[in-house]
Amino acid sequence: MKHHFADLLDRDGDYWTVVPNLQRYAHRINDVPAGSELVQIATVGAEDASWRNIFTFPRLEELTLHEPRREQLLEISSLSGLRRLRITHARPKDIDFIGSMVGIEELVLEYVSGFSDLTPLRSLTKLKSLHLENLRRVHDFSGLSGITSLRYLSIDGTLDWKQPIDDFEFLWGLQNLEVLFFGQISNKSPYPATIPILGLKKLVRLKLVWNMLPTEEYALMEVGLQGVKNASWGPYTRFQFSPDLETFEFTGKGAGRVKCGHADAARKCAEFTQRYETFKKDAESVIRNSWQLRERT
Repeated sequence: MKHHFADLLDRDGDYWTVVPNLQRYAHRINDVPAGSELVQIATVGAEDASWRNIFTFPRLEELTLHEPRREQLLEISSLSGLRRLRITHARPKDIDFIGSMVGIEELVLEYVSGFSDLTPLRSLTKLKSLHLENLRRVHDFSGLSGITSLRYLSIDGTLDWKQPIDDFEFLWGLQNLEVLFFGQISNKSPYPATIPILGLKKLVRLKLVWNMLPTEEYALMEVGLQGVKNASWGPYTRFQFSPDLETFEFTGKGAGRVKCGHADAARKCAEFTQRYETFKKDAESVIRNSWQLRERT
């Protein structure tokens, strides 16, 4: 167990109590005797010979499986008292084993590939927080629809691989969602793809970097999500990449940039601002005429 991850979970509020990633190895069971009543959090992996001791810990609430073997994945389904589960670097053919763990409240799947169907998660009727990162074979997220207990959802890829998302329609079935984070993602649905986000009436916080979706989508969300934290990007953002490089980054995938010191910077920013305002005005009409938004909310 040598790999460490940054902690990408937003810990504002009561959404996450699972230990930060860098602290996971402090909870390896090593030589902890079977039946210990002291163990509430455990981390195990393929090389842990005494890993089955986790089934004897009466107070176990949280488990991290790092690079687990198939038998470890399959057997944890019997841990009925588990409330928090994190699985990293695994290749299960399916995640049916999670579906029977109905006590799970917080679930983290990082670098888990080999499966494509998220439907088993619908059985987790207590699930409030879900973090999905770098799921290589998943692109259809409709399996999440209907998890009415879910209040926090984050979906992320990596800097060199963006997590594909077929569409955002699954969000219509997550009406209790309060926090929605999208990191490195890729979506090719036609505009207005983000209309379902506007239908999340309990949403209080949104995280989405400025260059994952077309500019029109950001303008749409800015108009339709007024009052939601971080749901306002504006036409461009000023970035200081280094002491010698400061740029205006235009909002939207492929929208471009201009160096702050460039002779045409003011003109280009003004032109893009006008374009962005046009998109916002068009968005008002799109929202007003959207039968989906009217009928489903």
